[in-house]
Amino acid sequence: MTWLQSNCPSENQSQNCANYWLLTGHKISLETGQQSMITLPLRSAGRRSASSKHTMQTNQIPVITVSYNSPDLIEALLRTFRQFYSNKVYVIDGSRPEVATQIGAIAARFPDVEFIPFGYNIHHGPGMTWAVHNLNLQGQALFLDSDVEIVKDGFLETLQAELEPGMWGVGSTQRVNERGYDEPEDGPIHYLHPACMLVNLDVMRQWPLPIKHGAPNIQTMLALNHSGNAHLYKHVQWVREDFEGRTTPHYIKHPWQGTVKRTGGYHYDMPAPDGSVDPYLLHFVPTDAAKVIDVGCGNGLFAKAYRARHPICQYLGVELDPQLADQARPHCDFVFNMDITKPTKQFDTYAAGADCWILGDVLTSLPDPWALLRDIRRRSAPGTRVVVSVRNAQHWSVQARLAVGDLHYRDDTPVRPHDLRLFTRATMLDLLRQTGFELATGSPEVRDEPAREQWLPAIRALAAAGGNDPEQAAQDALAWQYVCVATLV
Repeated sequence: MTWLQSNCPSENQSQNCANYWLLTGHKISLETGQQSMITLPLRSAGRRSASSKHTMQTNQIPVITVSYNSPDLIEALLRTFRQFYSNKVYVIDGSRPEVATQIGAIAARFPDVEFIPFGYNIHHGPGMTWAVHNLNLQGQALFLDSDVEIVKDGFLETLQAELEPGMWGVGSTQRVNERGYDEPEDGPIHYLHPACMLVNLDVMRQWPLPIKHGAPNIQTMLALNHSGNAHLYKHVQWVREDFEGRTTPHYIKHPWQGTVKRTGGYHYDMPAPDGSVDPYLLHFVPTDAAKVIDVGCGNGLFAKAYRARHPICQYLGVELDPQLADQARPHCDFVFNMDITKPTKQFDTYAAGADCWILGDVLTSLPDPWALLRDIRRRSAPGTRVVVSVRNAQHWSVQARLAVGDLHYRDDTPVRPHDLRLFTRATMLDLLRQTGFELATGSPEVRDEPAREQWLPAIRALAAAGGNDPEQAAQDALAWQYVCVATLV
């Protein structure tokens, strides 16, 4: 059997060691390492209409703002906006509950303002994305930072005049690098700032949506630029000048008094919950993923570790335990507190276009792992990857205990109390093949367990007695768990 190309964690090991073990059962060892690069599909919106005619009346354009613990800023935004415009306003709020109560009371003083509190810091990018997914809006929408104040009528009309049908959006652009950091002189990406931004929602939905990042639109801007569609958004000079704080603003004041200045940061790097991250699983999650779904995300510690390596992605968590889901929210763009076997309509919307699914120590706890993988296949495009870890039910310690009738499920063994299914190397590969996935790479975790040496001769003898390969049986008994990446074919 030929070896498949593999990213093997240790620089001193063969490039092909991991898949060789998974496919043949021959012995290798493992440590940890890293991966790379992003490919984004071209969208049909590559050309925009030459017509500048808008069918949406200016006073029908909804306004969306995301707030966090700053009732005075929301009051100033709503008060000054209502001096000139009657448009519907949505306040997506991530404040602490006691502050949210104050902001809700302020919003209630102004007509046609809908206050939507989350009770936790949803963050700017995920708050914008939630609005796009859930408010059932069509046509155009205006995004404003919560610390913007309106000083003159006409700004919305000037933005609308610049936004042609088929364009993504208009506002102020600034030069940034590929990680979203300012490079005013020669940054390769012109970044459209969401502080005052008018968009066509139907076009916005065709591209990556804002993420949890200091530059929430960075994934969108990278996708537009890398695919040759930077012409779908446009710089408006007066917006930049008002951002820069001219003595006499054209239309708005934006004193940059929001979350960052008020609270000392974006709060993306929140204190991590207790626990540890599986380095084997972390190594194999691709760092070129655009949208990751982590099934069984737990307390979010794994999400935090992954985003430290790859911050420019949308990271969605699924967690059944409500307390763990709450702990994970600071580290994910959005967390669904649900049973993955009973997905909600909201999850269906968010999951569309996911190119990487993490199933870390999940499949053994499901009554029907085949059904989950088939559901992922149904949702996914060819090339979508699943990263799977399963504990090895063929581990030497399991066989040793089984020989004396000790099949107690314990947390200190590969067979644990919550397990409904058990897998070996062979049955894991069968599961992937049967559900339409093809192994791309992977590796075992072999621990330092000197006690196994006294059991391996018995395992070899048992395999030989059954007419099987004794050496392969011994090698398959070494792995504590298997981690693999499979691709939808």
